[in-house]
Amino acid sequence: MRIRRGTTLALAVLTAGLLAATIPGAAQAAAAPTATPLSLPAVSDVVSAGDRVFVSGGRSSTDVVVANATGAVVGTLSGLPGPTDLLLSADRQTLYVALPSANAIAAFNTGTLVESARYDTGAGECPSSLALTGRYLWFGYGCDQWGGNIGRIDLGRQPALVTTGVATGQDFYGAPLLTAASQNRSVLLAGQSGLSPASVYAYTIGAGGALSAPRENDFMAVGSNLRDIALDPTGTTVFTASGSPYKVQAFPFADISTPSATYDTGAYPSAVEVSRDGTKIAGGADASYDPDVFLFRADGTELAHFELNDELSPGALAWAPNGARVYAVSYDWTGSSPVTLHVLPVPAG
Repeated sequence: MRIRRGTTLALAVLTAGLLAATIPGAAQAAAAPTATPLSLPAVSDVVSAGDRVFVSGGRSSTDVVVANATGAVVGTLSGLPGPTDLLLSADRQTLYVALPSANAIAAFNTGTLVESARYDTGAGECPSSLALTGRYLWFGYGCDQWGGNIGRIDLGRQPALVTTGVATGQDFYGAPLLTAASQNRSVLLAGQSGLSPASVYAYTIGAGGALSAPRENDFMAVGSNLRDIALDPTGTTVFTASGSPYKVQAFPFADISTPSATYDTGAYPSAVEVSRDGTKIAGGADASYDPDVFLFRADGTELAHFELNDELSPGALAWAPNGARVYAVSYDWTGSSPVTLHVLPVPAG
């Protein structure tokens, strides 16, 4: 069993600015990292709308915490049954929240924090991951082993039309991870988590939101125990973070066989996120003695790395829309320190 070294929150905040190791000249150009404790029992996801940051508490929680751009808590979306994955609309004015405990997806206005809609996913039980391509809101669902699949909500219909089982002929071990490309509405990426070796599936979206037969990665190409996936804004590059190998990998969307680039994160990669302009990659790992979050240029050059002093939650990385900050959420598996929102400055360059 791996033991994470314990560190008090006070020490984490005091030393946060000293633990960001950078290349020469980068430290002078960036502000110090900050750390804010959150009143959540666990953490599932984080997204940034620019002026507001949202952190979901997962299936054991009923809350989504709302913070401002610098990490100060400004509100809470409460009374939600087990909020997991979070997703922002293209204009960042709507926040979608997966509610697997309620077999539903909720939509909130990011300015007023008022719930604007709730979509019952029906036979798509336990919706746990979300992606958006234009009018189609996709959700990965599944409560039982080998009961997972992909559902689709047509937001262009009134009322919105929910369809399940759209990954024809494909069964997932559980709810698949999903992601889409911000500038390409014709592609969707799904990840098979919880298995070794892991698999990802690259879909083309056709007329009426129909999914093509997927392209799958070569055997063992993405490693084992998939934790997170991402696409670049154009949808041409796939990124994976798996427990093994000890690096984030990039593959062409058209051929998931040989990595086109790798990003060294150390042991047990658990998160990957691409900046809005596609020029930078954030990768995270939960090794017990190494830095947790790394920032890279797309070519693999490291810009900075940060130690969070606790575990980085799987998938809990988000870029600010302007690329100036990265948000990371950590937790302590022993429960001795709280879930913490970290605001990490991005060095120039």
